[in-house]
Amino acid sequence: MALLTILHHPDPRLRQKARPVRDFDEALQKLIDDMFETMYAAPGVGLAATQVGVPLRVAVMDCAEDKGQPAPMVMINPEISEPQQAEIMEEGCLSVPGVGEKVERYARLKMRALDRHGQPWEVEAEGLLAQAIQHEIDHLDGKLYIDRLSSIKRERLLKKLAKQRNAA
Repeated sequence: MALLTILHHPDPRLRQKARPVRDFDEALQKLIDDMFETMYAAPGVGLAATQVGVPLRVAVMDCAEDKGQPAPMVMINPEISEPQQAEIMEEGCLSVPGVGEKVERYARLKMRALDRHGQPWEVEAEGLLAQAIQHEIDHLDGKLYIDRLSSIKRERLLKKLAKQRNAA
């Protein structure tokens, strides 16, 4: 396994819309393993392939409530259905490091996807898992959570981000 480089805003590759996965080959298995290693090392709760420069509809997550018990999940070609009850939630992102903001997300939803071997699965999600699913699917669609902010909040956040980059 290998650590991958996580792209940071404003890298234009983060805006690419990912292609559906059609081949469940060794290269895909290696990508998934490397994405998990990268996500855990960051540390984060989710990582989309587009965040590491691979425009495929693949995301990995681990939203385990008990940090001692990992709960790794692989979403390939995910689709959301039955979203319910919008909520304002605090959010951050490995591709927009060091800043966070409140965004509106659905509190509950159903998600259908394929696992790493191409087998269909689905989950009814709420709370952090529902939020993470939406966040990672946004990445696969070429969107960042900052796109969900008002223009004023987005500008303020981007100025803060630029200031942090310049200080580094």
